[in-house]
Amino acid sequence: MGNLSRSANLGLDSFEKEPLELRPFSTEEELQITINAVYKQVLGNEYIMESDRLASGEALLRNGDLTVRGFVRLVAQSSLYQSLFFHSSPQYRFIELNFKHLLGRAPQEQAEISEHVHIYHEQGYETEINSYIDSEEYINNFGEDIVPYPRTIRSQVGIKNEVFNRTFSLLRGPATSDRGKNAKLIGSVAGNLATKIVPPAIGNGANYGNTGKRFRIMFSTTNCSAQLEKSSKQESVVNYSQLSSRVQSIQKTGGKILAVNEVL
Repeated sequence: MGNLSRSANLGLDSFEKEPLELRPFSTEEELQITINAVYKQVLGNEYIMESDRLASGEALLRNGDLTVRGFVRLVAQSSLYQSLFFHSSPQYRFIELNFKHLLGRAPQEQAEISEHVHIYHEQGYETEINSYIDSEEYINNFGEDIVPYPRTIRSQVGIKNEVFNRTFSLLRGPATSDRGKNAKLIGSVAGNLATKIVPPAIGNGANYGNTGKRFRIMFSTTNCSAQLEKSSKQESVVNYSQLSSRVQSIQKTGGKILAVNEVL
């Protein structure tokens, strides 16, 4: 493909491909491949109408007035991205998708989730999006001209092995999009638990479902009712649909998640 740097599939189905880089003096065909790859990655495999495309941003990229990183930023800050993943999703789901779409990986630990919750609440949506794209991690891995991709389906220095499993749990296959209101990793990240690898959906786009499951949340809290500061362990059993909100409620009141286990 001339100036467009891309090598063959190395395994792991359609997910494991070499980085896609837009080089100087690329052809229009190469430019379109890059633009479509950005839409696919940042919008979570969502089909978009012609009217949803960012024509002005595409033109700036074509003229060399915008880098791939700048175009990623435009897509992530667009009203379409907000309608798909911000306004229609719980906060935890929105943040785990930002990690997937913009850094190509799943969250490593609860501290990362908490940091981005704080960024959003203190500084707003735009700063939350920029915190990924302007990060040292983004620049070191993608620079100005590489399209973000699922990079942690391979082991990488500085990335925990558990993120490999979590990334696969977010990659639901080419037949599905990232629409959906439930956070996928809330239990494993909050409880620092191992994540079960579930094969990506294929064919008819069927998705792995947790909706009928129940989970036991073990947590510690501070009990001051007797004017004594002491940590007490408690547990709460909830349906999957209640899991995200219950974990957030515990943390907002100063609780610490000890474990999250499926009730068998």
